[in-house]
Amino acid sequence: MDSVSHFQHLGLFALVVLGIMVLPGLDMALILGKTLTEGRPSGAAATAGVMLGGAVHVLVAMLGLGLLLTHARWAYQGLLLGGAVYLAWIGWTLWRDGALLGDLGAAHHQPRQSWRAGWQGLLTCLLNPKAYVFMLAIFPQFLRTDGLPLLLQGVLMGAIVVSTQALVYGGLVVGAGSLRLALHRHPNRQKHMAQLVGLLLMASALWTAWSGWHQAVAP
Repeated sequence: MDSVSHFQHLGLFALVVLGIMVLPGLDMALILGKTLTEGRPSGAAATAGVMLGGAVHVLVAMLGLGLLLTHARWAYQGLLLGGAVYLAWIGWTLWRDGALLGDLGAAHHQPRQSWRAGWQGLLTCLLNPKAYVFMLAIFPQFLRTDGLPLLLQGVLMGAIVVSTQALVYGGLVVGAGSLRLALHRHPNRQKHMAQLVGLLLMASALWTAWSGWHQAVAP
């Protein structure tokens, strides 16, 4: 395969990744929640954490460790449940406290919030076994032995994954940040929005757990 054809192949891979990335999931729910409740800095930090997790997913796929999650169902289910419980806990905290949106302005944003949001984004991404299985299923379809070196192909595909995350989730942060500004003009709606985000996170967690259980009992 010549270099031109191979880059066309990578373009198709980029379209597949984009199609998967825009679907609602745990990462998107967390980034939305962080942006609405703490502002764009936390949303951007959570996005950075998810992007780092995406790079880890690519590395795992290249090493073939995703086979463990595919053939050891108990490992898959355990990781799935761990991610669901973690996200549900974040959602429950928002629902229970009904936290109001924080102060506007970068001067009021604490760096500790960004660090916490970044770690939460990384953990949420890493505790999503579907991403490992997706990478394991997709990568073999796009890796070629008659084109660029495999290591270079892996680097390019990893760059596509991470840049697509930046594009999709970065756009989400911008949009959710604008919604947050609008909510500050209606203080009475802030608590309800925080609780709604909490419900969204818990619903995403329940859906993930249910999907895992459904796969576990399937023949």
